[in-house]
Amino acid sequence: MDKRIYLCLAHMSGEEQKYIQEAFDTNWVVPLGPNVNAFEQDLENFVGEDKKVVALSAGTAAVHLALVACGVQAGDEVICQSFTFCASCHPIMYLGAVPILVDSESDTWNMDPELLENAIQDRMARTGKKPKAIVVVYLYGMPAKIDEIMAIANKYDIPVVEDAAEGLGSRYNGRVCGTFGKYGVLSFNGNKMITTSGGGALICGDQEDKQNIMFYATQAREGYPYYQHEKVGYNYRMSNICAGIGRGQMTVLEEHIRHHQRLAALYEELFDDVPGIVFHRNPSACYDSNYWLNTITLSPDLHVAGEEKAYMTVVKGAVGGAAGVTHTVENVHTDCEPNRNVEAMRAVLDAMGIESRPLWKPMHKQPVYRNVPAYVNGVSESLFKVGLCLPSGPWVTEKDVHIIVKEILKNIK
Repeated sequence: MDKRIYLCLAHMSGEEQKYIQEAFDTNWVVPLGPNVNAFEQDLENFVGEDKKVVALSAGTAAVHLALVACGVQAGDEVICQSFTFCASCHPIMYLGAVPILVDSESDTWNMDPELLENAIQDRMARTGKKPKAIVVVYLYGMPAKIDEIMAIANKYDIPVVEDAAEGLGSRYNGRVCGTFGKYGVLSFNGNKMITTSGGGALICGDQEDKQNIMFYATQAREGYPYYQHEKVGYNYRMSNICAGIGRGQMTVLEEHIRHHQRLAALYEELFDDVPGIVFHRNPSACYDSNYWLNTITLSPDLHVAGEEKAYMTVVKGAVGGAAGVTHTVENVHTDCEPNRNVEAMRAVLDAMGIESRPLWKPMHKQPVYRNVPAYVNGVSESLFKVGLCLPSGPWVTEKDVHIIVKEILKNIK
């Protein structure tokens, strides 16, 4: 191939430089300024529902501050979806609280409402206390069964934090994901629907909530003419330069969403009659995924060229592009890993210049969370073994999708 097809690369609108230059020209290069205010207003206009938005340094920071605002403290329990990226639950640990991991249902791959209620009832019976918050995730952009989840949360009066880091622009019954619960988390990492190079935001219920989040995001200073601190705060505000990138990106957000959805429709069409491969699609008309990453599952009975060599060598560096420093491992296997045919397909696509990635490994199978309570039904473990994420970003063309599918089919025995 004459180019490498990446999973999801940042795509600039051309407007970003104008706002960045404005920040330099006016010397607003700190974590406040006109771009920050305007970017927050743009996001508020987009999400609607009279919500307020605080621009932050990362989506992880948004999760952390949402939990702080929910009153989570050391020793508290917080329910979190197990099938997710680690940033959904690591902030629980930052606060010295205990993650209670809940498995997924097979329609959306997100938190199972029935299992959620079972977990709440069991934790109350065991500890005499309700969990302090619920973190539900929109995995790969797919909306969760949020009406059912909110009904259960309201029944037990537990605040919900919607992790919509992957779901910017996804909708459930026409309503933007991230606006149902007490707080909604957004991410603008380099591979998300729009980017600020890095960064995130927290969707808040009203101006009072927004002010409270901004207080904690700016080191929790009291109103004295000197630095007085009565609570622990954080340095989590977005810079005016990054927010300038975000303002430019907002001009192409709707276009990016439509592009991801067009690719999804094409993938779905091309895989429709392929035995052993299932494209993950909206379960019904209520769901309107942004299809941040398009995903497929490969039947264990499906054999892939080279699968006999899968897991024979340790991967050098992180699967999925530049992801910081990774520790070297000696053993290629863990007790929960993708099937050999999935790993073989990932490897063969990589050799052809096509980036793909396994699904997120469930948190209840991560060694760091081996000792926390988990309520599981086998869904996320089963999906992790058979699932694969395919290129989906703005730089991926419809021609690329045809090439990707052709390579996948070519390597099925």
